[in-house]
Formats: sequence, structure tokens, C-alpha cells
Amino acid sequence: MYNEATVVGQVIEDLLPTFPNIVCVDDGSTDGSQEAARHAGAVVVQHPINLGQGAALQTGIEYALQDPDLSCVVTFDADGQHRVIDAKEMSDRILSDEADIVLGSRFLDNRTHLTKAKRIVLRTAALQLRMSTGLNLTDAHNGLRAISADAAAKIHLTQNRMAHASELVNQIAGMNVRLVEHPVEIIYTDYSKAKGQSLLNAINIVAELFFR
Repeated sequence: MYNEATVVGQVIEDLLPTFPNIVCVDDGSTDGSQEAARHAGAVVVQHPINLGQGAALQTGIEYALQDPDLSCVVTFDADGQHRVIDAKEMSDRILSDEADIVLGSRFLDNRTHLTKAKRIVLRTAALQLRMSTGLNLTDAHNGLRAISADAAAKIHLTQNRMAHASELVNQIAGMNVRLVEHPVEIIYTDYSKAKGQSLLNAINIVAELFFR
């Protein structure tokens, strides 16, 4: 989380009945997000400065892997864009041994409402990764994921900021794991749209991937 004090408490409270072990990685917030998350019932791990989402995910995964009883890691945005029921269904697919990694996709049903421009950018990113990795994904930049403990131990993200999502897919392509996608709804509120990356940033990510 990064400066999510106004919403993160409710996000945690909604998650706790289903996921009792919540770790919030605070990425240098200055608005009291840490206190809000702790008060809501989460464990908070802090970065002293803002490093970016990729670094936060790597920190969270490494922290979770310290638990010898860990069976599944779910990555879930702090801004309220994801649905608990989707995360539960995805983690159930891990716990039932159906898959090692379950990636959320907003393109497998019609619940998520996207602008035409954003749909094109996201589809382009998925196409590029399909060409470079051979993985037939429909949504390569979705933050809702469920990952088995064994698979999580193989993830080593070095891209601190938004390009980490593409790096993760490239790493998954090199693993011997069972991968599936799962339909999810992304809830775009005025708050989450104001906090999220701009369409221009998304285009820059795609350009970086093509020309890297």
C-alpha cells in the first residue's frame, strides 16, 4: 500500500473473515496508512522509502514464506479494486491442487467495464507477452493472483515499478508449474482511478516491453 489510509482499513476488514493472515507492505506512505492497516488487523511490513509495487510484492512474498505452514499467497490491491470472492475462488484452486499459480483475468467474463483505449493497451501487453513467453494469457497485468508456496519461493522480482507484472510472467514461463487464469472483476471507482496508473503510463510499459 502507498498512501491508502482512507480505504485500506475497509479493504482489510472485508478480507479478514476469509483470509485471517493479512500482510500489508507499506511502501513509504506518509498519510498514516500503517496505523490504519494495523488497527484493522493486518501485519504491516514497512519500506522506509517508496520503492514501487514490484518491490512491495517481493517483500510481501518473502515475508509470507517465513511461515512454515504457508500454503498459498494471494496478492490483493490495497485500493479496493479487487473482490474477496474472486480471491477466495482463486485460492481454492491452489488449495485443491488444481494449479500452482492462478492469475486473475478481467477478460474472461463481462463484469469489468473498461474504456476502449485501456482495453486495447491491456490486450496489446498480453499479446506481447504471449509472443515472448509462449503463455496464452488474456490479461498479463492483473494484480489479483494466487500462488502456491512452492511457486512463490521461485519468484524473484527485480523490477520495482509497474514493469514487474511483465517480469513476473516471464519468470512464470520459465517455471515448471501448472498455470490457469480465473475470471475476476476489477472495480474502478473514482478513488482507484485517481490512484491508479494513467493510460499514458500503461502505454509506456507496453513500449518498454517491445523495445527492451
